[in-house]
Amino acid sequence: MITLTVPVPKEFSFDQALSFLKRSPRELLHQVDGGTVHKALRVDDDVVAIAVSFEKKKVRIDVLAESLTPTQQEEVIAYVREWFDLDTDLKPFYAMAEKDKLLKDLVQQYYGYRIVGQPDLYEAVTWAMLGQQINVAFAYTLKQRFVEHFGASLQMMDKKYYLFPVPEAVAVLSPDVLMPLQYSRQKAAYTITIAEAFASGTVSKESLKGLPLQEAKERLMKIKGVGNWTANYALMKTFRYPDAFPLEDAGLYNVVKKYKKLDRKPTPDEMKKVFKKYKGWEAYATLYLWKSL
Repeated sequence: MITLTVPVPKEFSFDQALSFLKRSPRELLHQVDGGTVHKALRVDDDVVAIAVSFEKKKVRIDVLAESLTPTQQEEVIAYVREWFDLDTDLKPFYAMAEKDKLLKDLVQQYYGYRIVGQPDLYEAVTWAMLGQQINVAFAYTLKQRFVEHFGASLQMMDKKYYLFPVPEAVAVLSPDVLMPLQYSRQKAAYTITIAEAFASGTVSKESLKGLPLQEAKERLMKIKGVGNWTANYALMKTFRYPDAFPLEDAGLYNVVKKYKKLDRKPTPDEMKKVFKKYKGWEAYATLYLWKSL
């Protein structure tokens, strides 16, 4: 076993991250056991299992492998930093939020909560699309079946680790293969179309990295099945664009309605007005407002 450590900023709560990661018992891509998260990663051409915990104000990563090259160690550390969004300076966000009626109590209650991301853009887009127009519990059921049927797995000691399917494996499927898993025909078709775009290289994390938000969104939305909500959510989870947030999200409307004490659903213009004051921190404002649901 190889142990790596990652220093963290003061404004980081590992407990809040664990709380998010424990939200569904059907999640296969990681397992939370007490204060430790277990996960498999693709590192170069290898697959390694890691156990992530918090110790002495640092994130501890135990890699269940006999050896790792220095480059592989850097990859593992980079993945974890990205996963927990450890490079974002939240001090300006908290300074703003502590003066805001909607956010003030939330940032105090959930201090240190960060966007737990999906460093794999293909996974983020597929997951966002899967969750459209169905409840979260059923979305996790579809994801579980998808991962079990088409993803790779690794058995290490008493744990079985799963990896999200690679786009090349999904692109060759037909909708008829997915429909017995309770996919609608449309959702099955979109799942394959998204995989085809990534497998062919039409879209990739590398090609979108560093682009202005609008341009990155437009490229994703060229894929059939990827709308504005899906694109915004995926870009928020993978690239942490501060202004990538799903304004159309029904949950956000309910939060604003509740806090504004409205007797009706807010209008889109009213929602834009609320989020205008969060300029540059829309994604984090969304994260904390979701916590109030």
